[in-house]
Amino acid sequence: MLKYLVQCSEIGAGTRGSSLGPDAIMMASLNEESELFNRYPFEQIPDLNDSLFEPTSTPNALRIKQMLATWAAQSESVLRNMRMGKVPVILSGDHASAGGTIAGIKMVHPDKRLGVVWIDAHADLHTPYTSPSGNIHGMPLGASIATDNLDMQRNTPNEETVDFWERMKNLGGISPKILPQDLIFVGVRDTEKEEIHLMTQHNIINYEVAEVDDMGMFKIGKEILEELGECDIIYVSFDVDSMDPDEVSYGTGTPVQDGITPDQAKNLLTVLLADPKVCCFEMVEVNPLLDKKGNKMASTALSILEKAVYTLENR
Repeated sequence: MLKYLVQCSEIGAGTRGSSLGPDAIMMASLNEESELFNRYPFEQIPDLNDSLFEPTSTPNALRIKQMLATWAAQSESVLRNMRMGKVPVILSGDHASAGGTIAGIKMVHPDKRLGVVWIDAHADLHTPYTSPSGNIHGMPLGASIATDNLDMQRNTPNEETVDFWERMKNLGGISPKILPQDLIFVGVRDTEKEEIHLMTQHNIINYEVAEVDDMGMFKIGKEILEELGECDIIYVSFDVDSMDPDEVSYGTGTPVQDGITPDQAKNLLTVLLADPKVCCFEMVEVNPLLDKKGNKMASTALSILEKAVYTLENR
């Protein structure tokens, strides 16, 4: 059975408003008289958004202490629900939350090989040593593959930052949580040189938007499952900024032009989520404060979520 987990944290983002994303999707469901949220129970995961009002002493990883606590809460929720046989469908604020999700999955299955499909405009492979902004929503995969990427170091984090970063990488007592070869990107098109270094070094696959247009998502979805054939379980993470903002909406924290279409997103998820190896699906980064088209981004996200849930229900 599915279980909705809602995490409204936005302390990993550089813009305000993604904490309102899950509620915006639910409001869209009410406006459209969707029954999507009637079918399964909800659990609200605690957030520490109040810390946004406080100064931070870790400029290379902003609010890292609170983020570690947020990841711990998220991982505990994922762990508990998966142990009860639930398939988590997670609605989160910013994409930093994925670090907690991945930790929770690995805590359930410490001996299983976890594949990750990251559908996003960004690679999110930064670390406190490389991040140009210090925003942790650009670091969840860096923590999950347990890299510091010192070859490309641009920052010298303070002792507090280093301590909490080490704890993040080792959350749940497992590090690394995923292998770079078990990570596949779809739609990534806005990266820094530090991330490109890791992608090149580890031969991380990225299906660029031009390939999506040429091959079609059904074929790409099947290829991804083949590439992750040696993985025992798979986590699919969908950031709405993977989509083209001119076609959909700029209602997300870091929009990037020339993304995938909503139909392409649905087609990909139809293939991926039909695979019984997929144990968790997460949707992130809807920001209604930045939406200039009413609630268009949340409405579009709802239609994609409906397809995702339908696919999970019927596999």
